[in-house]
Amino acid sequence: LSLRRQRQMCIRDRADTIEKYAPGRYKEGANIIGNIKGDNGLGQSARIMCSLLDENNEPHVIRDFFVPPGGSRTNDMYDSRLTTQLPYDVNIIHVNASEFMVAYLSLGKDVWDYRYNIGYWAWELETFPEEWLPAFKLVDEVWTPSDFVTNTLKKYTDKPVVTVPHCIEPVASAQYGRKHFNLPEDKFLFLIMFNSGSVMERKNPLAAIKAFKQAFLKDEATKNKYKDVGLVIKISESELSADDEKIISSVIDKEDNIYFMCGQINKTEVNSLLKDVDVYVSLHRSEGFGLVMAEAMYLGTPVIATAWSGNTEFMNDDTACMVGYDMIELDKDYDVFKKGNVWADAHIDEAADYMVRLYEDKEYYNTKAGNGQAYAREHLAYKRSADIVSERLRQIHSKS
Repeated sequence: LSLRRQRQMCIRDRADTIEKYAPGRYKEGANIIGNIKGDNGLGQSARIMCSLLDENNEPHVIRDFFVPPGGSRTNDMYDSRLTTQLPYDVNIIHVNASEFMVAYLSLGKDVWDYRYNIGYWAWELETFPEEWLPAFKLVDEVWTPSDFVTNTLKKYTDKPVVTVPHCIEPVASAQYGRKHFNLPEDKFLFLIMFNSGSVMERKNPLAAIKAFKQAFLKDEATKNKYKDVGLVIKISESELSADDEKIISSVIDKEDNIYFMCGQINKTEVNSLLKDVDVYVSLHRSEGFGLVMAEAMYLGTPVIATAWSGNTEFMNDDTACMVGYDMIELDKDYDVFKKGNVWADAHIDEAADYMVRLYEDKEYYNTKAGNGQAYAREHLAYKRSADIVSERLRQIHSKS
C-alpha cells in the first residue's frame, strides 16, 4: 500500500473508535487547542479565537499545542492562562488539516472522546488535497476564516462548515519607528512581507519586486525622478526555506533603494512596521484570508493586492488598489500546492501603475488610506465574529 493509502486507512480506523459527543459529560464551554505561542498565522488564528470567546464571556480554556517544528514561538499574550486541563465539551482545534492526524495521535484519543470536535482550518485554493480528506472523519464540523475557504471545503463534506471571519485590532508603538528598523525617514516606502513557512511562490514577492522596479527603476531617468522612493522586503522565519533569502538577494541591488530585512520581530514591531511604511503590497497568488493586508488597512496604510481569494471579502476597489490577474496552472509541486491546481497570477503592469499613482497623487492616496481604515475598523471588529461563535455554540448545545 502507498504511504498515502496507509495514512487514510489509519485515520479511518482510528476515527471510527472516537466516542461520540456526549452532552452532559463535560461542562458546556470551549477548549481552545492550538499553537498559542506561535508567531505565525496559525498562532494568530488561535489567539483571535481566544479573543472572540473573551468578547462575549464564553467559558473556555487555552491549551498550547503545535506540530513540530512549529516555527518561532515567542508570543506570550496568553501565557498566564495556559493549561493542560480540558474541562469543556467542545474542542476548537487550530491545527491544519494536513497535520490533524498527527495532532490526534499526539494529544490522544481521550481529548476527542465524548466531545464535539471542531477543526479551524484555512486553505488557499479552490480544490482540497485528496490526501487530507480523511481528516474530516476526525471532526464534527469545520470553521474557516472566510467564505472562500468555506465554499471550497463544502465540496468535500456533508458536515457543517461555518465561516468565522478573522478579526483584528493591531497595536503599533511609536518606539518602533523607522529608525528602529534602520529605514530612511525621507523616502516613500513600499513594503512586502512574508513568512518562509507560507511558501514563497504563493506569496509571490518576486512579482511585487518586479512591479516596483518597473515603476521606479527601469532606467536612469526614472531612478533620478523617483530617488526618494524605496522598497522594504521583510522575510520572517527564513530558516524554514534557506533558498528564499538567496532568491530575493539575487534579484535586488543595494543601489536600488531596496531594504532587505530578515529575522523574527515581535507582533508589536510587525504592526509598527506596517504603520511606518507608506504602502503595503501583496501580489499573492492565493490567500485563505490575508491577515497582514487587513492589519495594514486597519492601521491606515493603503494596500495594493491581488483581487482574488480570501482577501476580497474585506477589500474592494473603494478600500484598496485591487490588481487584476490571470488564473494559471501550477507547473510543478510547490510544497502542499500541487501541480495541476490553479491560482492567480497578478498583472505586474497594473501593480506598477498603482505604485506610481499612490506616490504621485496625494488625494488618491488619502482616499484609499481612509476608506481602507474605516472599513477594516468597522467590518473586522471582534463583536461581529464573537456573535457568530456564541450563536454556533448555542446551536451545538441546544441539539444536545
